[in-house]
Amino acid sequence: MEYFTAEYWSQNWLEATGLVSGLLCVLLLIRQNIWNWPIGLLYSAVSIVVFYEARLYSDLCLHVFYVAMNAYGWYYWGFAKRPADSPVLPVTRIPTRIAAALAIVVACATAGVGWSFASYTNAAVPYWDSATTTMSFAAMWMTARKHIENWIVWLVVDVVSTGIYLYKGLQMYALLYCVYIGMAFAGWWAWRATMQRTAA
Repeated sequence: MEYFTAEYWSQNWLEATGLVSGLLCVLLLIRQNIWNWPIGLLYSAVSIVVFYEARLYSDLCLHVFYVAMNAYGWYYWGFAKRPADSPVLPVTRIPTRIAAALAIVVACATAGVGWSFASYTNAAVPYWDSATTTMSFAAMWMTARKHIENWIVWLVVDVVSTGIYLYKGLQMYALLYCVYIGMAFAGWWAWRATMQRTAA
């Protein structure tokens, strides 16, 4: 019950800020609202500090990348070339060759980064942390490009991350990623419905 006290939230205000901004960001993303990107910038900046203090260095690096990708997504959704009859950037499927290339890059990067953190740092869970980080790199790029398969990758990331954060005692982030699991399903169905309406 300590999580429902004002004292707990005041002592963990950075995590609380990450929790609220992270949830709002994904809610806006599900609705394909371009304002998810500036909210995502706030979430990413706060998370850099949280993960530094928790010694989750892969996650820290990931959120540095998120800062850049939120800026890119904000630009791409606003200014990328789109069909003349579409007022917004349409949802698309990722090309098979690009998906295969991303899978290979993620596997190699997970092994390399995990080994590096295990060998040269005091990282808490180097390989699991590296796996969620490298998958998130791919998922974030897919999100910025509005490929619907990003939700599948996020689902895997959310399940594994929830376990990592529970293990590290980051209860608010564990709660956030547990909620993200349901939101990944919601995002998939919402974007799929948009694709079907566009194709009709």
